[in-house]
Amino acid sequence: MIERKIVSRLLCVILTGSSILGSLAWGADDLASRVQPIVDAFAGEVGVMVKHLESGETYTYRADEPFPTASLIKLPIMIAAYDSAEGRFPLDLKVTLKNEDKVPGSGILTSHFSEGATISLRDAIQLMIAYSDNTATNLVIDAIGIETVNELMKSLGCDNTRLHSKVFRRDTSIDSERSNRFGLGSTSAEEMIELLGLLQANKLVNEKASKHMLAHLMACEDRAKSPRLLPPGTIVAHKTGSVSASRCDAAIITSPSGPIALCVLTDKIEDRRWSDDNAADLLCAQIAKAAYDYFNQGQTPDKGPPVMRLGDNGQLVESLQRTLNARMDPSPDIGVDGDFGGQTQQAVLEFQKRNKLPETGEVGAETWAALGPLVAEEEVPDPSVVNAEVIKKEPLEDLSAPPVTTCKAWAIGDAKTGKLLWGLQDSERRDIASTTKIMTAYLVTTLAEEHPEVLDETVEFSLRADETEGSTAGVRVGEKISVRELLYGLMLPSGNDASVALAEHFGSRLGKSDKEDADSYDCFIVAMNKMAKKLKMET
Repeated sequence: MIERKIVSRLLCVILTGSSILGSLAWGADDLASRVQPIVDAFAGEVGVMVKHLESGETYTYRADEPFPTASLIKLPIMIAAYDSAEGRFPLDLKVTLKNEDKVPGSGILTSHFSEGATISLRDAIQLMIAYSDNTATNLVIDAIGIETVNELMKSLGCDNTRLHSKVFRRDTSIDSERSNRFGLGSTSAEEMIELLGLLQANKLVNEKASKHMLAHLMACEDRAKSPRLLPPGTIVAHKTGSVSASRCDAAIITSPSGPIALCVLTDKIEDRRWSDDNAADLLCAQIAKAAYDYFNQGQTPDKGPPVMRLGDNGQLVESLQRTLNARMDPSPDIGVDGDFGGQTQQAVLEFQKRNKLPETGEVGAETWAALGPLVAEEEVPDPSVVNAEVIKKEPLEDLSAPPVTTCKAWAIGDAKTGKLLWGLQDSERRDIASTTKIMTAYLVTTLAEEHPEVLDETVEFSLRADETEGSTAGVRVGEKISVRELLYGLMLPSGNDASVALAEHFGSRLGKSDKEDADSYDCFIVAMNKMAKKLKMET
């Protein structure tokens, strides 16, 4: 009977092209029995490798064959950039964007940044990995060279991993035959797993560089592939790639049983739609889930606190700020305001650096664990009690009646005439908070009405702007950005840093302060108050 089952299993392998890893027993619960049916059902060519980086248990399917990489080749480019930085140039080397650098496709530099914008090579790498930015990728390639990538991959034993040209620049190809066959680059699943294994072990370039590269990969914005079906909060460091006929993903998945390395490569796929439910994206997600579930059978992940990052707010951020102040020596003395701004991010980065954690600026499972028990307020008040008075809950709103407002003051006006139509306590003085940025933008755009060229002026971020607390546009000291783009940073994410940078840039042109030591920033505040008076904003 056993022999018959083995023969049946072997016949199935011959007919389907399946590979057998581990037990041949029919129905055995091994990694192959979970992953292979997913691979067999896919309409297209597939190369896959899954490896538990601690136990070494592995599944492979056509893992040694070269496949097109699409943007996945940006992972080897990142490795080569960090390797080159050891001896040739620092990662804070500034690169300047020119119009001829701009290429189409994924990313933000082409559509949102003007010629002359200056960023560090490290930030270009971040854009290349997090947003798969094609223009940023070419800036990195220009800095290190195509052959530098290929020579490093060859030295690491990754002969199938090759970069052929710059992105959307086939005229720069160093191998037209391979470009025609594979496009931008090529690799194999087993070579990607080799690179990911070295990265996880902190053996690529050096420990510090490996941690920085892992942080870049954790910032990858593409969640449609390997992270898609994993438990909420699962940390995935990965890079994806997508062109019409090929979609792929290479990832390190953090799991309760240990890190899992995964690479899925595809080619000649039948489902070439760009919707979220395309077959190749689902293939990556299903294989990742199958591997995660297999290696973590019977284990319940400790969800712990959620990942906190720049822009978050609330009581948990307050607890984080108190804990950072208490745990770090000297204390960073962060304002406990519940807003995860630039100052909190810098404190997190410093804490991660001191504790030899990936310097992501985000607070995930490892950082929460290193922080230990959170420092809460000595006494947390009952939210239903204010000034010793119990607040009675309002009855449910009658949806057929006029809407109920809970704000303390409001006003509705005619946008064309400026006439006040309705209001509640509309003449009482209130804290303006970030709505003051409307005045900041108004001053700049009013100047631009008379002098449109000011929108294309370049603003270089000062240290004061970079270190401004609260909500942020995310521009760093020394980086350059046009006024036109900085206005987006001011109004969309409500960047406090952007408001300071604009004030420093325009203040001396718009106002004059009576203070002896007044600078351009002070002059801008004078100009704001002067404009408010002109607009009859008496309060």
